[in-house]
Amino acid sequence: MADTYEITEGLLGEEPTVTVSAPNGRTRAVLALHGATLLSWQVTRGTTGQRRERTEPAERTEPPEPTEAPELAELAEPTELTELTDGYRDETELLSQDGVRAGLLAPFPNRVADGRYHHDGRDHDLLPGRVGDRTIYHGFAREAPFRLVGATMTADSARLRLRSTSIRPGRYAGYPFALDLDVEYAIGHRELAIEIRATNVGETTAPYASGWHPYFTLSRPIDDLVLQIPAHTLIRTDASLIPLPGKEALLPLDRCPDLDFRTPRKLGDAVIDACFADLAPGPDGRTETVLSDPATGDELRIWQHGGYLHVFTGDTLARDRRASIALEPVETTTDAFNRPELATALSLEPGRQREFRFGVTYRP
Repeated sequence: MADTYEITEGLLGEEPTVTVSAPNGRTRAVLALHGATLLSWQVTRGTTGQRRERTEPAERTEPPEPTEAPELAELAEPTELTELTDGYRDETELLSQDGVRAGLLAPFPNRVADGRYHHDGRDHDLLPGRVGDRTIYHGFAREAPFRLVGATMTADSARLRLRSTSIRPGRYAGYPFALDLDVEYAIGHRELAIEIRATNVGETTAPYASGWHPYFTLSRPIDDLVLQIPAHTLIRTDASLIPLPGKEALLPLDRCPDLDFRTPRKLGDAVIDACFADLAPGPDGRTETVLSDPATGDELRIWQHGGYLHVFTGDTLARDRRASIALEPVETTTDAFNRPELATALSLEPGRQREFRFGVTYRP
């Protein structure tokens, strides 16, 4: 039995995957290189025995040699493992992007109204020639090709670094900017941390923001789960889920008790597709949203450094509606590209980088 985390490569259909396994099988995570997408995150419940001594990291500068990876269905077989996410199950789902399961959202999260925006004196159309439904959301990173550029393993964790250089002028309509995206996954026994970093490698300032769209499950359906969100403000939207102009979009949660989760509340039959703002950080500077199962005492703490939290109860998913809940750390609100008050915060100048850090901790 290996004394450090192990990384193996495999396939989901024809899509390359990377599987991370902890010593003694305590944790297992599967990522697709398509979009650097988390497909599965499983951990053990209860105690796990003695802690191993820390070892020096084993640094890789090249991806590991391919081996046959276990099918996703096999990952759920060990009784000591609990699946905590509701990701894509097969290649067809991954490529269809229905529900944007665990998608990394860049260079914009959520929607851009009418697929159009104005930046640096120019109008841009993300859907040129499209008439009728002009809905576009969640950026390009979730479908971009990534490659594994390095990994570090110890007895306590694994760190994977993935990179995409696909965002270039002419590649995506309406976004004539050049970005390199680097994503680092840090996978420990009961915590998964993600940092997404964008570098502007072009010659002009680019509008940019990021986020994550994971679905979490502790029991199915989600109705009996309890949610706590340390937010003081709700973002008000129109019927198309586009925020109202300026300060009209800011609704104190004291005036919206149905969506006030500052005190833990059972989800029940609540239907939610909304963004929460003014998140209150803890002493360590990060905000924690807590999802718990009162029947077992298990809880997930979705954390982030700054930004907003979007919540979606999965009522319109094509598969397994309300079997999981999307708790989405995002840097900005929906339609940020069209909000003048966010223009400065969005602007990423040539040669500059921006990071957004978030993750989830499991407490049985």
